[in-house]
Amino acid sequence: MSNLCHELHQFCSLLLRMRFPFEEEDIPGNGVYILFEEGETAHGTDRIVRIGSHTGQSKLSSRLREHFINENKDRSIFRKNIGRALLNRDQDPFLKYWELDLTARESREKYRALIDPAKKQDVERRVTEYIRSHFSFVVFQIDEQQRRLDSEKKLISTVSLCDECEPSANWLGLHSPKLEIRQSGLWQTNELYKQPFTANEFEKLRALILRKRG
Repeated sequence: MSNLCHELHQFCSLLLRMRFPFEEEDIPGNGVYILFEEGETAHGTDRIVRIGSHTGQSKLSSRLREHFINENKDRSIFRKNIGRALLNRDQDPFLKYWELDLTARESREKYRALIDPAKKQDVERRVTEYIRSHFSFVVFQIDEQQRRLDSEKKLISTVSLCDECEPSANWLGLHSPKLEIRQSGLWQTNELYKQPFTANEFEKLRALILRKRG
């Protein structure tokens, strides 16, 4: 798996790298995004630290806005995981409130008296600052939904099963309360260590991405 993961990293290094503030016209409507984090390296280049996609059609840029721009951790598990690590690192007791999902109106009403809105806003701001200053990304344009979701899962497994993709000693994710994040070196807990790409499947994906680039 290390050889295939090496090929994936090298292929990503050839693609347009984007950072905040990014131009939305550079982002296809549908696809998979791959995140890199400052200070993290593997295979002689920047290490992949998260892979994600979207379910609805033409929602890739919206998904990236939820990570980089919209300050609402309940709409972005990536933001929530960054906040978890920051708060756990600082031994901040607000972590237990950060864990609460306030998406539903009933939840917001239930926990309104417990959560300091100014503190929550401050943590959201810190998460935003960290993401914008530390992360960059590339995108794979994949228009067909099932292929996109299958590719996302196999990319995650390809990276998580690689024994050369290890986090640095200073990686923020090592402070995560989530064991899966600490062990995998990835900012995610789902689809780890499952079915990776075969060499043939990855070659087909690479050909598709290059064809979409024109």
